[in-house]
Amino acid sequence: METDALRWFQLVVDGMTVTEVADVHRVSQPGVSRALARLEAEVGTPLLQRTGRLLRPTYAGSVFKKHADAMLHRLDDGLAAVNELVDPRTGTVSVAFQLSLGTWLVPGMIERFRAEHPDVQFRLEQSHDALGSSLVAGGRIDLEFTSRRPRNPAVRWERLFAQPLFLAVPPGHRLARREELSLAEAAAEDFVMLRPTWELRTLSDDLCSKAGFEPRVAFEVDDLPVVHGFVAAGLGVAIVPATLGEPTPAGAAAARLLRLTDPHASRDVGIAWSRERRLLPSADLFRRHVLAARG
Repeated sequence: METDALRWFQLVVDGMTVTEVADVHRVSQPGVSRALARLEAEVGTPLLQRTGRLLRPTYAGSVFKKHADAMLHRLDDGLAAVNELVDPRTGTVSVAFQLSLGTWLVPGMIERFRAEHPDVQFRLEQSHDALGSSLVAGGRIDLEFTSRRPRNPAVRWERLFAQPLFLAVPPGHRLARREELSLAEAAAEDFVMLRPTWELRTLSDDLCSKAGFEPRVAFEVDDLPVVHGFVAAGLGVAIVPATLGEPTPAGAAAARLLRLTDPHASRDVGIAWSRERRLLPSADLFRRHVLAARG
């Protein structure tokens, strides 16, 4: 069997579309579809079935996925172990992260780690904030920085810190000169929201409910930079995370961030790794570095 086909099968079962798999691996969509069809032919039964835009596993596909995961975990561990045995001072750590954490948290962690371990290399991948399954469960990723608490019992997640939430408002907005406010003060505003599949959207809806109102959603978008852009253009306000030291858009046209005083106006950020796959020395060293830094 082709290992690429098995990896693509993993990603599809974990919720990615064939188009997304093709984009991530820089291959054609028909090429991915043909590889999946060859895999089903080799197994001898359909492994996937179409539901709307997505492919979902058949019962046979769900059973096969567990064994494919185990096989690819061992293959990846073997390849990585050989690389580290060739030169024990080096290793490669595969790290995934949400886009909103990739401009400040991840670079800072890696910078400080590389100051002590300059020969360790990193392979970086952006994770989908709305993807329900952690990327570490598939075996290709060692560690994932994420605000999602994985529901998969095979994935361990450790909290690093609480990231405060702010209300982003357009420049020149009636509230723009404020430093902080309660969310109820924005009840009459149009909101720019992430889509309902996002954990931050669930948290935002819950905060609004506790503040005594249902937000009037003017726009639903797919990532936080787009949220900031829509707010800066005057198309609404938004609930967004921010942290001291995190770069924010600058200039007269940038959205203004007002600290929310509501209880629980924060989201937890953590790091995830597999309970079933032993981390190789370089990855475990970086994991311990990250956990020590939260102190």
